[in-house]
This record gives sequence, C-alpha cells and structure tokens, in this order.
Amino acid sequence: MGKQSGAHIVWDWNGTLFHDNDAIIGATNAAFAELGLEPITLERYRALYCVPVPKFYERLMGRLPTEAEWAVMDEVFHRYYAEHRVRCGLTEGAAELLAGWRSAGHSQSILSMYGHEELVPLVQRFGIEAHFLRVDGRTGPSGGSKAEHMVRHLGALAGVVNPARTVVIGDAADDAVAARHVGARAVLYTGGSHSRASLEGAGVPVVDTLEEAVTEAQRLAA
Repeated sequence: MGKQSGAHIVWDWNGTLFHDNDAIIGATNAAFAELGLEPITLERYRALYCVPVPKFYERLMGRLPTEAEWAVMDEVFHRYYAEHRVRCGLTEGAAELLAGWRSAGHSQSILSMYGHEELVPLVQRFGIEAHFLRVDGRTGPSGGSKAEHMVRHLGALAGVVNPARTVVIGDAADDAVAARHVGARAVLYTGGSHSRASLEGAGVPVVDTLEEAVTEAQRLAA
C-alpha cells in the first residue's frame, strides 16, 4: 500500500455504495412476519430505523424482542436478504466516483456491518475491489454499533491513513457516531436506510447524492 496519509474515505456498503433498499425492506418484513407483525413501508422504515437493531424492533413492537425472537428474526432477515440481494446493484454513479477518487491520488476503503465473508465476494462481483486499500465486514454477532469495528478498521490502516484526514460516508447516523469515535469526520447520504430528518440530528453534513458526498469529503479532509 505504501504511505499515503492524504485524504481518505471510509465507505459504508449497504444503502450507500450498494443500493439494496428493496432487499432490506423485503428481508425486514419477512422477519416481522415470523412474529406476526404488520409489514413496514420504506418510508416508515427510514423514519424509525436505528442501531442497535433490537432498538429498532422495540420502536415497532413497543418492547425489546426476547433473545429467542431476535435469533429467529435475525436468521430470517439474513436468509431472505441473501436470496434477494442478487437483484441489487451499485448506487448510480458509484463506480465512476470510486475510480475518480482513486485517480486523483486519494485512498479509500470499505467498512460494513454486513458479514465479512458475504461482503468480500459481493464487492469482487462488481469488479471494484482494486479501488480500496481494505474491505472489512462485520465479524461477530450482528445488531451492534459500527464504532468498535471502525477502531479495528483504521487500526489496520495505521501509518497509511490519518484519521484526521478521513471522512466516513454512510447512510446511517451510526456512521457519524463511528467517525467521531476515531477522530474522523462524516458525511451522511439520504439514499439509504435513514430519512433526511433523522440524519440531520447527527450534526454532520447531509447530502442527497454520492457525488455531493465526495465533494464534501474532499472539503472536510483538506
């Protein structure tokens, strides 16, 4: 990799580079059906979604799911999602933005809360892995925050990437929390799991396109 220490973007995957809203909503509703819950619309999902994910279910159920309920819902969600993600693609313009950022001499990586063993071949399927210094998915149980995973991710890039010149681009307020946790900045994108209203409470720039996100990242990392 070599020393870089210039502007660096840590990209989120689901709902950011990977436009998988339909698969996410379908998987969520499949999980809800296991407990006899009513299906949810994309608009309601985006208004209420939060991490840790059991808190999201609490907002909908009026209580936290039991451990047994969570285990069932989590298994159904991931099984359904794996079946339906094949119909999803990269967010419009993402491939060109990745290539442009790299050709400008900047570095980038992916940190996702999607399981690492599933994430890596999915990124490879789109032929974009060469743009990234590192691709990391979640290890361990699902449902938690990204902050500790961000510590691990940037720790692996220590000496190559400077957190002070790093910008996290994601679609969830938790991406901003994770960025602050490691001394990085964040830009949040409205095309994924959160509504603009819910993102604006994070206290970071909120944009409607990935092109705007990259422009903001360049400004913040200057």
